[in-house]
Amino acid sequence: MVHSSEKTIVTRFAPSPTGYLHVGGLRTALYSYLCAKKHGGTFLLRIEDTDRERFVADGVKNILDSLYWAGIVPDQGVCLDNEEHIVQRGDHGPYIQSERLPIYKKYADELIAKGVAYYCFCTRERLDAVRKEKQDAGLVPKYDRHCLTLSKEEIDANLASGTTHVVRLKIPDEGMTTFFDDIRGEISYPNKDLDDQVLMKSDGFPTYHMAVVVDDHEMQVTHVIRGEEWISSTPKHIILYKAFGWDIPNHAHLPLLLNADRSKLSKRQGDVAVLDYTKKSYLPEAMNNFVAFLGWNPGTEQELFALDELVRNFSLEKVSKSGAFFNVEKLDWYNREYLKLKSDNEVARALLEYVPEVCAVPGFSNDMFEKIVPAIRERIAKYTDLAEMIANNDIQFFFAPPVYEKDLLIPKKSTPEITKQHLETLVSMLQPVTTWNKDSIKDAVWDYATEKGRGEVLWPMRVALSGLEKSPDPFSIADIVGKEETISRITYALSTLSI
Repeated sequence: MVHSSEKTIVTRFAPSPTGYLHVGGLRTALYSYLCAKKHGGTFLLRIEDTDRERFVADGVKNILDSLYWAGIVPDQGVCLDNEEHIVQRGDHGPYIQSERLPIYKKYADELIAKGVAYYCFCTRERLDAVRKEKQDAGLVPKYDRHCLTLSKEEIDANLASGTTHVVRLKIPDEGMTTFFDDIRGEISYPNKDLDDQVLMKSDGFPTYHMAVVVDDHEMQVTHVIRGEEWISSTPKHIILYKAFGWDIPNHAHLPLLLNADRSKLSKRQGDVAVLDYTKKSYLPEAMNNFVAFLGWNPGTEQELFALDELVRNFSLEKVSKSGAFFNVEKLDWYNREYLKLKSDNEVARALLEYVPEVCAVPGFSNDMFEKIVPAIRERIAKYTDLAEMIANNDIQFFFAPPVYEKDLLIPKKSTPEITKQHLETLVSMLQPVTTWNKDSIKDAVWDYATEKGRGEVLWPMRVALSGLEKSPDPFSIADIVGKEETISRITYALSTLSI
């Protein structure tokens, strides 16, 4: 729950640059952004780069590019300047964890001094053996606290000799750790089931558990919004907050994103990186709208929300506990709806940007392309669909006369003679048309087509103009290619039927 009257709301998105930003991460960032903005608060971006083995060099830039593309711009933390350079803004930095190592060491030393954390010198081999022994006995595979009983002299000697070590949190032996989740309500864990979590690794870097608590406290985060995979870690974080004597922020754990087969959304089953979708020309407003509904429902019939409308309507109380299905068909629907709001000129410019190969279509001209956009825009869910249309020969006929087998001209229940008669009549009806547009073309032939059978008349007309079984209606095609070209194509069709 958000109590905005009590303190300024501060939310954060804290991804690890171990790969490209996942759509699940985009949802977490979006919800955190919406929560902060709705209450006049601050949204910050922190980079959690302590996993050095999985660090990806351009991961931070990818995360920022993805967020800025979606309009989810941080108020503080790691940001992009006007020249798209990575910078840090705010009073609580650094906002990159690898630049905060002395801070974590200071707090780890404080916990050791308080007796709520301790040095552990156990080797990997010993830890593996302890884990296996407990698993074989059917017990929770926890650390056995071997190093908790070391004397001060033993500890000092190990430290002085440079023995490899970590720092562990001493979990209370009894009782329950309870916290309130803004989505799921009260959650409790028995302390006896919690392991003495490592806080500082042997390389001097903090674990997620140590760093996230220290950073959220120092950066004055009031609301922690993250995926449900972190629920089981939250009790350890609560224990840490209490050990330091710090205020505990609100927590909200978002439902999983699922594939259609109810498996967790993963790269193995398709694109999951945000920039995969930007390359496919999805619109940011469509992606935001789609992602917002992956777990949240406004409780109304409205489906299209601009970002400022999402800010006004969003609340964590309306986020579901159940997993949300990632349905690309629904994303395509959103994209189509937002494409409808764009002008023909905007769509034409974007199509040329995303599919420049259209310019290589024989006979291409910018003027003709601008004319065909209104006829094809309803057939695309995203700009890059134009490439598939080109591959399927679906637009070439606009630029150059089509090539086709003459049998395609003849409707199934007709004959070459009847089809030829209809085409000759169409030419005679179209010749006198002076104002050439879709409506006047239709008016000229509609009564005749209705009398003789629209399929009998309009099928050969459309094939003569497009050369395809499926294409836009013949009136739209005729309007676009012009009167002279229309009559020329129908005349050519007549000549094929005479052979």
